[in-house]
Amino acid sequence: MDQPTSGAGPADEADGGAEVLGRPLPEGVRRRVVALVSDAFGGLTVAELPAQLRQYARFTPTRRAKFAGNAMAAALESDAVFRQRIGERLGQSQPELTGALEAGSPPAAADPLDVAAAAYVLRPVGWVKLVESAGEEVQRADAERADEETRRELEHLREELERARAHTRAETERLRTELDAARKETESLHRKLRSALSEVKRGEAALRRGAAEAEAVRAESAAQLSAAESESRRLKGRLGEAEAALEASRRAAREGRSVEDMRLRLLLDTVLDAASGLRRELALPPATTHPADTVDAVEPGRMSPKDIAARALSETDPALLDQLLALPQAHLIVDGYNVTKTGYPQMPLEKQRLRLLGGLSVLAAQTGAEMTCVFDGAELAAPVLLAPPRGVRVLFSKAGVTADELIRQLARAEPPGRPVVVVSTDREVADGVAKAGARPVASVLLLKRLSRV
Repeated sequence: MDQPTSGAGPADEADGGAEVLGRPLPEGVRRRVVALVSDAFGGLTVAELPAQLRQYARFTPTRRAKFAGNAMAAALESDAVFRQRIGERLGQSQPELTGALEAGSPPAAADPLDVAAAAYVLRPVGWVKLVESAGEEVQRADAERADEETRRELEHLREELERARAHTRAETERLRTELDAARKETESLHRKLRSALSEVKRGEAALRRGAAEAEAVRAESAAQLSAAESESRRLKGRLGEAEAALEASRRAAREGRSVEDMRLRLLLDTVLDAASGLRRELALPPATTHPADTVDAVEPGRMSPKDIAARALSETDPALLDQLLALPQAHLIVDGYNVTKTGYPQMPLEKQRLRLLGGLSVLAAQTGAEMTCVFDGAELAAPVLLAPPRGVRVLFSKAGVTADELIRQLARAEPPGRPVVVVSTDREVADGVAKAGARPVASVLLLKRLSRV
């Protein structure tokens, strides 16, 4: 907002002489003047107000000071009548201050801004000096306040700096401590690493020594084996000599040469004693295997599922399954869902399982064979609460394992030669269990057999 300057009008020359402000009104004095005018504004009628101020007649003092400050300051400076009316209102509200100013002795305890603002409105003799001194006082107070604020800010910054230094010292000390701890830990790790490297080197050396010792043992064993073979060849040679001598003695005996017979008997005893000593030296066990045991043949009573002839029976004739289950220690493995979805796919899975297991229980009781029914666990929404029927083992495949793979595992787990029958129409399952020695049969065969239960 523009700062008003004092000009001399006719009324000013009559009341305040030719005093004029040589510079703009100090900001603090100006704000106090606007506040005085705004407070006195409400006591005037609309007709008593200058034309440019009548639009603010209904404003509150605060709003007038905010929105009409420049207009009121300009009217107060240019309109002597308006200034006189404001002075009268000021005299009514602050009679002591106005009286002291008109007497030329402003009160010493009064606020310099109040004194300067009242002097600017009333224009007593020496009002310019009062306004300027008030401005200087305000500037001095502002400067002192700024200095004080600067000192406080400086002190605050010093405290902040000291705290920052203390924090930096503490942080440096903490980091130094952590660095020392890290160095100690690094040294400890280096020591452990060196110790581990030494252990590794010792282990490698021990491994090399062990390899060398094993090589020496192998060489010694090879030498002993070679010596044994040489001894065996020598003994075989001596045995041949003995046999030749024995033959010669026989001829001599036939010829009646008793002396030669005695020598041959002595040589024979020597050879027999040498052979007996060789047997003890080599620790040869008595022979337990006979040549007839090495001939591959089928012994009586040891038949497998593969040995059963079809005997004009089709692959879906239930009599074929009865023949297979009549084998000693037969084991029937059933691909559960493969059978149920072949025989009664329209039923829910739970009822499919119950129907199949009920039939297998009766079949187990009739045949006495071991029976295992396998279901795919991947199709279960929750764990199955199922009491397996008597004589039937019920298995579900684990997560990530199919029922087909579980059936192949069961077939491979059986010892060679045991009759194992796998019921499944799945070609891959049939081929897999056949490689393990089991007999695969179609699901229809079991369904037909169970229909007779």
